[in-house]
Amino acid sequence: MPTPEIPDKLFFKISEVCDIVGVEAYVLRFWETEFPNLAPEKSKTGHRVYKRKDVENILRVKELLYDRGFTIAGARKQLSRSKAARKADQDAVLMRVRSELQDILTLLRRKT
Repeated sequence: MPTPEIPDKLFFKISEVCDIVGVEAYVLRFWETEFPNLAPEKSKTGHRVYKRKDVENILRVKELLYDRGFTIAGARKQLSRSKAARKADQDAVLMRVRSELQDILTLLRRKT
């Protein structure tokens, strides 16, 4: 199933997120209780305010639950694995950048 297009804006109301994702508001509110990474900010009036990253996370949850048939617990586990893998990738990139910066610093010191 193709991923819905997320409009290019900073914040979304719950009704807009429901339209994008294709679920009812009560489903989003339930998912917020089950998935720690789904925690939209609240406005001064107490309304949920979603950012683009929140909408992307909600679409990922929907994919795992509806398209791939995961249970809530299975989807939660899959999301934590994905997060750990992204963290490992980021750490590897940072280590490579650090090493390259050290090499540059060594070269600069030799020239002076």
